[in-house]
Amino acid sequence: MEIEFESLEELYKRIRPALHCKVLEMRREGYIYIKEEDIWNFFKEKKWVNSKDLSLYQMVSDVLNVDNILVDKYLKEKLNMRNRVIYFEGKGEEND
Repeated sequence: MEIEFESLEELYKRIRPALHCKVLEMRREGYIYIKEEDIWNFFKEKKWVNSKDLSLYQMVSDVLNVDNILVDKYLKEKLNMRNRVIYFEGKGEEND
């Protein structure tokens, strides 16, 4: 029996238990800042971007077996891409 999803949101909800298990595992290993959506985004942008016809069990297996360091590295790269502002006066006031 093949399961089809009408949206990515529906797929996300279906594999959310695996994402939650992975988050708990990562927290036990000290990655306390990683969230379910970080793991989902990692797979959407890195692993599943060019994949076709993935089955639900393959996606769950990917989530549960991914190297935690890869997810951590992905998140840190994403955070480093954000613009950062130095505040010299009060909070939110920029000086050029």
